[in-house]
Amino acid sequence: MDFVIDAPQVEDAPALAHALLAAWLLTYPNRDAGIDEAWIRAHRGDVVTSEGVAQWQEFIKEVERRPAHRFCRVVRQRDEIVGFLCGRRDETVSLGPMYLLPQVQGRSVGRQLMAAFLTWAGDAPIRLWVTAYNERAINFYQLYGFEDTGERHMWRDKLPNLRMARTSAAKQRGDQS
Repeated sequence: MDFVIDAPQVEDAPALAHALLAAWLLTYPNRDAGIDEAWIRAHRGDVVTSEGVAQWQEFIKEVERRPAHRFCRVVRQRDEIVGFLCGRRDETVSLGPMYLLPQVQGRSVGRQLMAAFLTWAGDAPIRLWVTAYNERAINFYQLYGFEDTGERHMWRDKLPNLRMARTSAAKQRGDQS
């Protein structure tokens, strides 16, 4: 198999940080929104600094310590991290971040990550933010029952995001509660 999906290790933090920045640089440039590489590096480049890597390390430790409350899976191609999906369970379940680099897209890896995440989330309702012009991601989430809630957020006064939510799995199946 070209790709392996597994839990991240603390030593994966730098690779996760670099994968996140690479995904942003590939996904979010948008002339109409005034978002280019320089803007992305100015607002997300800190993810690859020692402080940004330390935040990933702490999140990975939380995943290990509190698996019912934190979720993260990485996609590996040989020794490189080429995608990941993380989530949290606090008052609600939140999906994100989720990114797949181009070599992973269209190969059912996103479906495998989502299946693992949905199993982890159980019947809980799930919420996420997605960039309004990222139609590929919006369409992907809609396949799993996520709907636009109408809530909007302009990240750093430029990046337009919309909230999507998925009702509980039991309600989607039509189960009586």
